[in-house]
Amino acid sequence: MIVILLIVLVLGWFSVFRYRRRNMYKLAAAIPDVDERIPLLGIAHKFTGNTEEIMTVLQKHSYNSMKHNGLAKGWLGHVLYFTLLNPVDMEVVLKTCLEKDDLHRFMRVVIGYGGIFAPVSIWRRRRKIMVPAFSPKIVQSFVGIISEQSEKLASNLGKCVGTGKFSSWPFLNAYTLDSICETAMGVKVNAQGDNDSIFLKSLNRMLNIVCMRIFHLWLQPTWLFKLFPVFHEHQKGKKLLYDFVDEAIQKKREEIRTENNSGTKVDYKYDLGSYKSKTFLDLLITLSGAEKGYTNIELREEVLTLTVAGTDTSAVTIGFTLELLSKYPEIQEKVYKELCAVFGDSERPLVKEDLEKMKYLERVVKESLRLFPPVPFIIRKVLEDITLPSGNILPAGSGVVVSIWGIHRDPKYWGPEAEYFDPDRFLPERFNVEHPCCYMPFSSGPRNCLGYQYAMISIKTSLSAILRRYKVVGEPEKGPVPQIRVKLDIMMKSVNGCQVALERRPTK
Repeated sequence: MIVILLIVLVLGWFSVFRYRRRNMYKLAAAIPDVDERIPLLGIAHKFTGNTEEIMTVLQKHSYNSMKHNGLAKGWLGHVLYFTLLNPVDMEVVLKTCLEKDDLHRFMRVVIGYGGIFAPVSIWRRRRKIMVPAFSPKIVQSFVGIISEQSEKLASNLGKCVGTGKFSSWPFLNAYTLDSICETAMGVKVNAQGDNDSIFLKSLNRMLNIVCMRIFHLWLQPTWLFKLFPVFHEHQKGKKLLYDFVDEAIQKKREEIRTENNSGTKVDYKYDLGSYKSKTFLDLLITLSGAEKGYTNIELREEVLTLTVAGTDTSAVTIGFTLELLSKYPEIQEKVYKELCAVFGDSERPLVKEDLEKMKYLERVVKESLRLFPPVPFIIRKVLEDITLPSGNILPAGSGVVVSIWGIHRDPKYWGPEAEYFDPDRFLPERFNVEHPCCYMPFSSGPRNCLGYQYAMISIKTSLSAILRRYKVVGEPEKGPVPQIRVKLDIMMKSVNGCQVALERRPTK
């Protein structure tokens, strides 16, 4: 009798659940599936593999969406997601669906409500403070620090000359962490001088655990997650990151108080040029209202967000670019000749005026970002039914996976050679995409990445330091389509850790 009652209750609950969501099922029925699904699970079983297999599934879904005019659906259990590639539809979604998907909650557990992951109600206020902090004049003031760290990177890589293939990722990861920590917090982590940097290891492991929780359904409920050994590792790593950043914030607040008490206070509100020697943390404190502005927790959230985003995005792009240049030596030689024209026989460090002269290197980086965007997918929530320019209707309660990886490779917008590695497609006379959302390696719309200029400076500066001194060697690609295995570990990364070999360039 009890069993029958339970069955009746479950069936009753399921019927009510389906009835309340009838509009979703009706609208979803008009859109094709990205893959075959099974009852209750949908396509969730496709995401039980490792991070490379998960990325392969998402790539497949992107290709399937291309075949269906840029939109297809998939069910993860009871949750409905759409994979979107149509650039006109993308623009509408990125401008109107500003709320991040619930899957971001696992990142919020670690870094809180930093700008990238914050709910709209928090994001709007913080965005106003972040925009002036990323003005071109301020970002360019960090070139000296970035150049110094790039020289250290090139020096460290010199130890690998003649050793055959090696993973460049640890070197690049340490370089970007050192650069972002010094520019964001004014703290010298010295990850490039310490192969066992606890902060760097904790940061990478935390991102790995977050990725595990996103794609492994059994790790998503908090009560269940606590039963796994990885939970204790998660808590330990989070405390280490918090303690490090909290100490930096406390010291910075004390520095600012001392400066103000000594009568050297600057009118930060109107004189952004005075920030030349200031870090992002200085800017966040003063622009938010100093003692009446951000709390220490809010500062920690923003600094951690800057650290995560600034460390991985730049390192990933540098790594993919080096791999691509090792596969296409003729393109690498063009970069080298350009650098020779900029620096001549000099061994001097880069200065900001050099960056504008590296036109070909910039095209190489942009093409690397097109084929291998660090953030290949953006996920947004649909809070109310939205009619797209294509005529399709996305129902309230669903999620949208904006496939940057897919739109960057869609032959409909990039031609039959969409998968080719061709930096010259970014020549002014050739670059003529149908819509701005056809190329958006750092997102688009109101929530686009504010750190784009910073990232480009870091990427170009480090690449110039490496390529002036070394020839990057690998197995030449047999065709114009580069074959690089990738995985999804929050960012899209190279499976082999960006393996290359180096040969020292002859000194002049």
